[in-house]
Amino acid sequence: MIETVSHERSQESLEAKAIWFQSLSLEERMDLFVAFTNLILENNPDIVKQKYVRPASDTVRVISKE
Repeated sequence: MIETVSHERSQESLEAKAIWFQSLSLEERMDLFVAFTNLILENNPDIVKQKYVRPASDTVRVISKE
């Protein structure tokens, strides 16, 4: 995969994002997961205390530990 910077809207489609994500190694995917988790916790540290979290939309699944 050639690494380039694109400013085209077509590169922002869900398919393009999925292709980009699939091109990452497992280590890179986990780094992103950790970065997103840290971002959420920095902005809302009390989120870990919530017992029930509703999905933001129908396309997001919330997995809870019970």
